[in-house]
Amino acid sequence: MTAQANHLTIRPIAGPAELGLFTRLPYSLNSQLARDLAAGARRPEWMWVALRGDRLLARAAWWGRGGSGVPSLLDILDIDDGPAGDTAAAVAAAARLLEAAMAAVLPAGAVPPEYLRAVPADWRERPRSRRAVEDRMRAAEMTGARLLVERLQLEWLPGTPLAAPSARLGFRPVRGQRELVALMTLVMAGTLDAHGRDDLARMSHGRAAAKHYTGELVRYESPHDWWRIAVLPGGEPVGFVIPAHNGCHPIIAYIGVVPAHRGNGYIDELLAEGTRILAAQGVPRIRASTDLGNIPMASAFRRAGWAVLEHEIDMTWRVAR
Repeated sequence: MTAQANHLTIRPIAGPAELGLFTRLPYSLNSQLARDLAAGARRPEWMWVALRGDRLLARAAWWGRGGSGVPSLLDILDIDDGPAGDTAAAVAAAARLLEAAMAAVLPAGAVPPEYLRAVPADWRERPRSRRAVEDRMRAAEMTGARLLVERLQLEWLPGTPLAAPSARLGFRPVRGQRELVALMTLVMAGTLDAHGRDDLARMSHGRAAAKHYTGELVRYESPHDWWRIAVLPGGEPVGFVIPAHNGCHPIIAYIGVVPAHRGNGYIDELLAEGTRILAAQGVPRIRASTDLGNIPMASAFRRAGWAVLEHEIDMTWRVAR
């Protein structure tokens, strides 16, 4: 598809041969694009550019699980940060690019997948970074997106001290989907997680927990016997931790404390147990994320010596197109 107005050309790339054009705008994912194309996680028809003459004004690309016919998320949206006086035109071009690309890439009537973008942790304090982040957000907002959450991206490295197990809690493997989803349902009450709260605005606690289990947790190909339930000496569950591997990194995928046992500091012990399980695999690093506004979880990561690598902007389209 090609649309032209005022010499603006909007189209998908012709194939891997145009990766040089697509990567004129910098981003850390540029180095992964050829590999993603070869693996089927990206397709040329999911990678779009807006050109004015030879100038790459904006670009957008989706990522999908290998072999999937539809993309799972929009993870590239970039705008040429040329002269400040040209910003409004570039943002408008990026919005038009998104509109045209979504109409061609997504099934009719589908809610677009979320837009996720890594940004520097101090992006608000750096004028050029702030302008770039706000320009991308404004372009997405012009197509109907809204900010869902800003998240901390964290990392634990071998050699970072790990708290020794305490006598307060024991840990055992999860005894199956029913047990874990039941605990996840309890954890949904009072959750500070923006995605969880967004789900609860549209569905029950049980449905939200089942959606998270089937939509994310079961997709991890790492051993499910890494998953742990934390129990009191009498056997009562107080929470759980899900160590996993997402195909790129070992991660702490999910931690939860049931409402009846919150406020006792169990989150620290759950995080330490999940970290120990992954560290025992000899991994070079462990990654995790939590909402910027989830102060208790962010504080637990800080106490455990995890470093903030960057932030992530998460925007969503809720109205079907």
